[in-house]
Amino acid sequence: MRKFTTMMTAAAALLAAGTAVKAEDVEVLHWWTSGGEAAALNVLKEDLEGQGIGWQDMPVAGGGGTQAMTVLRARVTSGNPPTAVQMLGFDILDWANEGALADLNIQAGLEGWDDVVPEALQAFAKHDGKWVSAPVNVHSTNWVWANKAVLDELGIAVPTTWDEFVAALEKVKAAGKTPIAHGGQAWQDATVFDAVAMSTGGPDFYKAAFIDLDEDALGSDTMKEAFDRMAVIRSHVDDNFSGRDWNLATAMVINGDAAFQMMGDWAKGEFLNAGKTPDQDFLCFRFPGTQDQVTFNADQFAMFAQGPEVGKEQAALATAILSPSFQSAFNVVKGSVPARTDVSDEAFDACGKKGMADLKKAAGSGNLYGSMAHGHANPASIKNAMYDVITAHFNGEYDSATAVDELVTAVQINK
Repeated sequence: MRKFTTMMTAAAALLAAGTAVKAEDVEVLHWWTSGGEAAALNVLKEDLEGQGIGWQDMPVAGGGGTQAMTVLRARVTSGNPPTAVQMLGFDILDWANEGALADLNIQAGLEGWDDVVPEALQAFAKHDGKWVSAPVNVHSTNWVWANKAVLDELGIAVPTTWDEFVAALEKVKAAGKTPIAHGGQAWQDATVFDAVAMSTGGPDFYKAAFIDLDEDALGSDTMKEAFDRMAVIRSHVDDNFSGRDWNLATAMVINGDAAFQMMGDWAKGEFLNAGKTPDQDFLCFRFPGTQDQVTFNADQFAMFAQGPEVGKEQAALATAILSPSFQSAFNVVKGSVPARTDVSDEAFDACGKKGMADLKKAAGSGNLYGSMAHGHANPASIKNAMYDVITAHFNGEYDSATAVDELVTAVQINK
């Protein structure tokens, strides 16, 4: 009840704030509230301010965006939608199906978006052949972040297989340190499960289970093994993980209080914001067993229709987002990689260059997969049902065999 009241209070505050937006402003609803994220967003604000367009900031805390979507629904229901909203995956398509989003085809055609944005992203940025959102970046989710000093102290090399990873965890634990920094929130549990499932069964299994929703894959022995591996992960997190925000888990690695974190590449922004340097202070590598695959999500700004034509402020925002200079400047700070394929990696650090190379390789080999945990594999109803099972298992409510049965049932009900 307290959570609901807080969310409704936030919605009321944004409703009131929305009435003060001037015509020359863009009102942007988003959930980029951590230090690294706020620094990245400031790049876009400054770009627009240089064009004489003000920025009305509407932040709603919550890493997965669930609370932001609750606030958005209240705004739209009241007839007062924001200029633009940060969105992920199927959420964009859901709003497009309701006819709520503006047509950005003129901007897309003039600026050649079709030629430079990967098809995997276009699948979520376009609806019925119409561009309805502007992709900001590509995040890949199957990363591991490590404190280099901790690994060096314990003589741990970067693990490349599951068995090597478990051995590393045991070595950290034996040294009296926390092996894995984790936040006990459903979307974080699912982020880890994403990588574990891909590592356990490979890309064909991942696609069958989470994208095609094949019941044989969902109910397989391979899925049980994935849950068994999640139990191993659970045994290597600290006792205070429940409810911890992702950036606080990242801080544990930054400060040397934990060795590893499994998190998307937005975590890199926290390391950079703390003055840390990749390959010197921290390491970034693919979750062992997923070196050839990339699971992704893509932050996009959907433009809400506020008349028969796109407003000049919305057009300016979309153009700014897709400009090569912004794509480079923003993603250098954010930790993600550009949504455009023609942006140079010159300004990017070691992890950024690695991410861009991995993305290009995965896209070319057919190993680029939408992340289940981040709304790019299946619609929200199915994703949320999977969240419930994954989190219940992680918290010890189900054993692995029961979790498999519950996963199959959850998908059947919500399909």
